[in-house]
Amino acid sequence: MSYLVYNTPFVPSGLRKLLFLNWPLIFLLIAVASAGFLMLYSVAGGSMYPWARPQIERFALGFILMIGIAMVPIWFWRNMAVLAYIGSLALLVAVEFIGVEQKGAQRWIDLGPMNLQPSEIAKITLVMLLAAYYDWLPLKKTSHPFWVILPLFFIMLPVFLVLKQPDLGTSLLLVMGGGTMMFLAGVHWAYFGTVVAAGIGTIIAVFQSRGTPWQLLKDYQYRRIDTFLDPSNDPLGTGYHITQAKIALGSGGATGRGFMQGTQSRLNFLPEKHTDFIFTTLAEEFGFIGASTLLVLYALIVLFCIATAMTNKDRFSSLLTGGIAMTFFLFFAVNMSMVMGLAPVVGVPLPLVSYGGSAMLVLMIAFGLVQSAHVHKPR
Repeated sequence: MSYLVYNTPFVPSGLRKLLFLNWPLIFLLIAVASAGFLMLYSVAGGSMYPWARPQIERFALGFILMIGIAMVPIWFWRNMAVLAYIGSLALLVAVEFIGVEQKGAQRWIDLGPMNLQPSEIAKITLVMLLAAYYDWLPLKKTSHPFWVILPLFFIMLPVFLVLKQPDLGTSLLLVMGGGTMMFLAGVHWAYFGTVVAAGIGTIIAVFQSRGTPWQLLKDYQYRRIDTFLDPSNDPLGTGYHITQAKIALGSGGATGRGFMQGTQSRLNFLPEKHTDFIFTTLAEEFGFIGASTLLVLYALIVLFCIATAMTNKDRFSSLLTGGIAMTFFLFFAVNMSMVMGLAPVVGVPLPLVSYGGSAMLVLMIAFGLVQSAHVHKPR
């Protein structure tokens, strides 16, 4: 069992643990979050309110949580994986009864100072559960059909609850994150080939079902697909968002218009400029150089996580770190693809940059788990 590894004299204790933190990763997280603070200050017209100041406060709280989680031995988080997963499912069920509805979707629970989005928590607890599952499961059983069906059940349960909200973007992230965990654990490639074939079949069925009594998606989701395929069909309607986003991306040029000089955001042409489409604001104000710099920072975060996962001899720690790294990658990859017109608009925020309390705190908690795995790995 994983927890036995840590009962050794080589594991740091007390304040010494601070020295074993992955400090380069911490500095990268601060750099990315700082870029978000600047953008939220800019889109508010040079004001700390209503977005920049609350985001800074949430990041500070998240930073404290990250350090606190890092100080706790990783075996404790392994033992908490099942409970955390069940807790996230309970919150998803609670959304059905006491959830707050915004813009036609019921995804949040009102906690007073902030709205909690349980689907954000589910992304991380699913990774925790699958890491604990494959740590418990002997390697020779990883690809056995019976032991493959069980993690599929773990994945599809939160996916079903999130789809009811409805939230297609988060559902897809849960599926891709869970699939990544199975791949990292060593599940045979034939299963993934089957999933790809089934995915192609599902796409065909989705298009064939449109306008029928058994329509698989909601009308607004079909409109998003139409917009993705050809935004010019309705530039002032369903294609407005992506059209304005592309204008902002292109107008930034190589070096950008300058801080707080973006016309698309200042004149309110950009939709959701403080959340899903904040990357276009950054690209307009800082140009290709600024956008590329942010992408490099994201890539470095993923690389540092992968490096610590590959050097960790504990299977749970390695899978957990790798899973969080790939989940984080999916966050920014989907968002950037979405605002550039390379993927349908599915409402996925840009991690650590977009305004949002739940996403910020959950990500910092996730990186706290990464730090715990790094601090307590055998040395």
